[in-house]
Amino acid sequence: MRTFLSATLIVLVTLLVPASAVAYWADHELGNADRYTAAMSPLAEDPAVQGVVVTQAGRALAGQIDAGPFQDTVDDLIGEALRSFAGTPAYRTAWDAANRAAHAAFLDALTTGHGDALTIDLAPVIAQVKSELVGDGVPFADRIPETHLSVKVMEYDNLGALRKGFHMLQIAGVWLPLLTLALAAAAIAVAVRRRRAVLATGIGLAVGAGLLWITVTLCRRLALDDLPTDVDRPAAAAVYDALTAWLRTTAWIVLAIGLAAALGAWLAGRLRRTP
Repeated sequence: MRTFLSATLIVLVTLLVPASAVAYWADHELGNADRYTAAMSPLAEDPAVQGVVVTQAGRALAGQIDAGPFQDTVDDLIGEALRSFAGTPAYRTAWDAANRAAHAAFLDALTTGHGDALTIDLAPVIAQVKSELVGDGVPFADRIPETHLSVKVMEYDNLGALRKGFHMLQIAGVWLPLLTLALAAAAIAVAVRRRRAVLATGIGLAVGAGLLWITVTLCRRLALDDLPTDVDRPAAAAVYDALTAWLRTTAWIVLAIGLAAALGAWLAGRLRRTP
């Protein structure tokens, strides 16, 4: 009975590893404005994301300036200014501000049910570009109005189900990881042969890490396959990878811990048999 109970607990630990990681990620990483902004911040230097920002902002600005016969010249100047601005520290600051606002809108959508997509308002970027154009004496730059251009990077169809799921993950993010650790300790404590239980638990953790990695990879494929045609796929892939980087890192850490525990238990058994 003790062996059966230990084996059952190890199976539960294996299945709870990916669930615990996702719950903790939703509560402490995705649900936290500072961590969300830090995760999205490196995308300021991603070529695909920069391309979307430059293209969309350029279209928005060009459409709001009436330069008459100089329209093409002004549009070219705006495009060059945007491309140059995308490599400056001011752009990264504006990008972080835009993502912090996007996070607030995302959480509002999950709590109130308003909205159906994750969008980034490029108003801070456009404001910075306008300021630089005016400072450089570019003609008609002072005519650029205040613009709130939103770039859609993710779209979700069933917001009600997503909202309920996110709420459950936030609740589980507090106790599910602790429950997983408690069950792993209990599986070893009740086992008749504890060294073998440690070995099996380590393998279970490694398998759970593999399940987590497979889940993240599969969800990435499904999310990108369901994107509408007006969403840039490489940029959306970069956003997904940035948001799930913590999960992939956690999978590697849990895998290393599980394999180290299994290897340690196996070596301990070999040493005990050595005369």
